Amino acid sequence: MNQGKYVFAQVSSFLPQRVFDRIVSKHKGNYRIRHFTCWNQMLCMMFGQLSNRESLRDLVLTINAHPGKLYHLGFGKGVSKTNLAKANEQRSWLIYQEFAYHLIEEARKICMPDSDDDFSFTNSVYAFDSTIID
Repeated sequence: MNQGKYVFAQVSSFLPQRVFDRIVSKHKGNYRIRHFTCWNQMLCMMFGQLSNRESLRDLVLTINAHPGKLYHLGFGKGVSKTNLAKANEQRSWLIYQEFAYHLIEEARKICMPDSDDDFSFTNSVYAFDSTIID
């Protein structure tokens, strides 16, 4: 997990948290939330995608297997299956959609700064989605 911790921290460090927080405020995503914020939720779900977790139970068990690393990975104090399930059910998906569109726009600026042409890459590009396909 030590190697994975560093890779996850590096990947998540590229995410503009201020932009995300602005979007969350716009949609009132953290309204009446004390501990498990939208940022914590997003990092948990991102970790689940990157580590190929198959269920919320699997994800929560994996995250909580290393309690000393929770804070450094951005998960907060701890993650419970109930909190994660409620967050996934009750929080607006528009927060994550708008954030994804922002990240795509930033990638366009970096990869094709002066072009109005179609957006394309020559190397592999990975997109993370929470949709499950059997």
